[in-house]
Amino acid sequence: MAAGSASVIAWGSGEDGQLGTGNNEDKDRVCVVKALASETVRSVVAGSRNSLAICDDGKLFTWGWNQRGTLGHPPETKTENVPSQVTALANVKIIQAAIGGWHCLAVDEQGRAYAWGGNEYGQCGEDPGRKDDTGKPLKRDIVIPQRCAHQLVVRQVAAGGTHSVVLTREGHVWTWGQPWPPGDIKQIATPVRVQGLEKVKLIAVGAFHNLALLEGGVVWAWGNNEYGQLGTGDTQPTSQPILVQGLSGLTVVDIAAGGWHSTALTSEGEVYGWGRGEHGRLGFGDDKSSKMVPQKVQLLSGEDIVQMSCGGTHSVALTRDGRMFSFGRGDHGRLGYGRKVTTGHPMEVPINLPAPQQTDAAEGHWGAKLVACGGRHTLAIIEWQNGEQP
Repeated sequence: MAAGSASVIAWGSGEDGQLGTGNNEDKDRVCVVKALASETVRSVVAGSRNSLAICDDGKLFTWGWNQRGTLGHPPETKTENVPSQVTALANVKIIQAAIGGWHCLAVDEQGRAYAWGGNEYGQCGEDPGRKDDTGKPLKRDIVIPQRCAHQLVVRQVAAGGTHSVVLTREGHVWTWGQPWPPGDIKQIATPVRVQGLEKVKLIAVGAFHNLALLEGGVVWAWGNNEYGQLGTGDTQPTSQPILVQGLSGLTVVDIAAGGWHSTALTSEGEVYGWGRGEHGRLGFGDDKSSKMVPQKVQLLSGEDIVQMSCGGTHSVALTRDGRMFSFGRGDHGRLGYGRKVTTGHPMEVPINLPAPQQTDAAEGHWGAKLVACGGRHTLAIIEWQNGEQP
């Protein structure tokens, strides 16, 4: 890929600066995050009210809402609408990161994890330096990223509303913070291993529910379940992982969790969705009811989906040939096709942007490589592809 032929784009709600476009306006069509044009961005993450980007060289950029230190530096203003580098992590190479309700996690190439932002439930881990009058550690917001989960060699981080989850290199899952409201489970700032999970390949975390994809292609879930988002056939919460129903016989290759809904992607490029169905975020057309077991998203059948991303109330599917289909709640322009309609019918997000300089627009088109849904906005990485549009 030629340098400069990739771009980060954003659309949806901009009220907290989370689009990174230099203003706080909503965008109902895709726009380029120009401040990142000189960087080679390898991945993007959209949170409830903020965003981050990770570059090939390991640099981390953040933007959006910063009242709780979620951007990794002390807040000068409540929101920042231009990406800036997290300088506290400038000396390490960040390879992956996650945004929770108001905290962030990141991991470097050596498997060291970092946390920052809101910490009232211990979701950033212990802050050993601060204690109250009785000698208990104080759970205060952490505005400068600090190490967490010190004893673990981490492969992937994931963040929920008020809890944190990490996957270690040996395939185990550890968690800390407050896993679900109203806090009937004791919040813990020290990582605890999730029992019964071995050979985990990937984790995905919603507001208060968790998914784990095992090496054999099966999916386990635990946490809150009020909309059936665990896919266990009922709405009983569980602190112990339980097998997701209805995916047997399928080879699941990827999982994604939105606030209150879940998806699984099979090796055949088919999508299964379950959990909260309101606003059509599961993609079942006019059926906007919640689903307690996974169901195939027929409206995406045959599209050869390679990635799903789930936000607060919307979802986006990415095809192998670089097209994006969005569905769910439409206000703030979060579906990206110029109309603020709410729909359960996946519709293609047009990437109507000028061709890169020194490029003949007739000889190619933009295609998406990665998509990330947030609370009310979406980010994607696009690159210029030569040849006819699919």
